[in-house]
Amino acid sequence: MTDKTDAIRSSAVLENAVENTNEAFITIDARHQVVFFNKAAERIFGYDRGEVLGYDLDRIMTPTCARNHREAVARYVSTRIPRRIGHDTEIVVTRKNGETFPASISFSVSEAGGETYFTGIIRDLTEIKALQEQIIQSERLAALGQFVAEVSHEIKNPLMMIGGFARQLAKEIDNEKALSKLNIIVTEVSRLENLLNEFRDLYSPKRLDMEDIDVNALVKEVYDFVRDDCGMKHIQAEFTPAPGNLTVTGDRAKLKQVLLNLIKNAMEAMETGGHLWLETRRREKRVEIIVADDGCGISEAQQAKVFSPFFTGKKKGSGLGLSVSKNIVAQHPHSTLTFQSRKGKGTVFTLSMPLNLPGKK
Repeated sequence: MTDKTDAIRSSAVLENAVENTNEAFITIDARHQVVFFNKAAERIFGYDRGEVLGYDLDRIMTPTCARNHREAVARYVSTRIPRRIGHDTEIVVTRKNGETFPASISFSVSEAGGETYFTGIIRDLTEIKALQEQIIQSERLAALGQFVAEVSHEIKNPLMMIGGFARQLAKEIDNEKALSKLNIIVTEVSRLENLLNEFRDLYSPKRLDMEDIDVNALVKEVYDFVRDDCGMKHIQAEFTPAPGNLTVTGDRAKLKQVLLNLIKNAMEAMETGGHLWLETRRREKRVEIIVADDGCGISEAQQAKVFSPFFTGKKKGSGLGLSVSKNIVAQHPHSTLTFQSRKGKGTVFTLSMPLNLPGKK
């Protein structure tokens, strides 16, 4: 009696462990019908077990995956040769909502009561793959940052000399044709210097100089800086500050650069004039800075590339401004830069940061 009790207890412990593990456990019989579907399987695949138990496993698989899996089960039943049993395999799996995700799966086979059962153990690799991609990206950026730093140093000094000599010559000559050409040289040198600075900010960013920042004061400063330029381009600019004292911790100069980049993009999206809205909002324990325009907007096809380096939908520009801005925001803990846009309707960028609360740092 004791042996039977111990066996029941051990079985209950094992079933409880499998039921509450983080990996999905799915067991099918030789007819491909699901006989076990644990909590993790419900969470990972998005199905309630009542939708799956007793049904063919095809219900939660893509057609190609289902066909291959059915063939593998039939092959084992007829040959008893384990080809994939006991080996981890990476696959792409589909959730109930249609979303696909990377996963690893391993199989085991068991016999009970004259029946053959197959158990798949599935682990969602979404976070692991994302972390691996971040590591690879960080290594690439580190190597590229070193390269950019060295190249920038070699290029910047000659550029400074060319620009300096051109400015000096422009002061000394009266020939209008020559003066026009010198001014072009000065303008292009300045453009290249700005491009090098953007390269540096993107691939070899400096450490942030963190301080407490009055958000309304910062946005007002930027608004005052761009207001006249907006007027000359027939753009009506408005600033709506949120009430109260909104303070965040950040690098003032870098955040100002982000806002200027966003405003520059907004103005370039309104070639024939329009409206530019700057606004600050409090959202519980966060502060939002809104930069919105009613310009040309961004097509759905381009939206996924907006923050990619060198991507631009405009006739001019390096395509680095938004990428640099995204990186700056990412350097600020728990801060985000997002956007919404409709082609022909305009774009809204939202910079969200944690609010400094009294007594907390």
